[in-house]
Amino acid sequence: MHLIRNSMSFASWKDRKAIAQALRSVYRAENAEAGLAALEAFEEGPWGQKYPAIAQSWRRHWQQVIPFFAFSAPIRRIIYTTDEIDKTPRVKSCYGVRARALPR
Repeated sequence: MHLIRNSMSFASWKDRKAIAQALRSVYRAENAEAGLAALEAFEEGPWGQKYPAIAQSWRRHWQQVIPFFAFSAPIRRIIYTTDEIDKTPRVKSCYGVRARALPR
């Protein structure tokens, strides 16, 4: 999850959705070999050519990515979405604090 978010920091705002779509084949692959093949395809594709730092980052951290392929697809989906669920109350409290800080 953090690697996906980190990858977006290398890209411009207008390209982020397309890059996230292209990276989806890497982290949703059935196993580590298929994920590595998808990473190579990303690297050789237009986004890998435009933003080579993204593929380099994934390759540098590949040993930390491999253990997630041991889980089934539904379990991996829970792992990816848990971070979003955990930060939801914190986001809501931040908006409440900001709203109270502004004069009425």
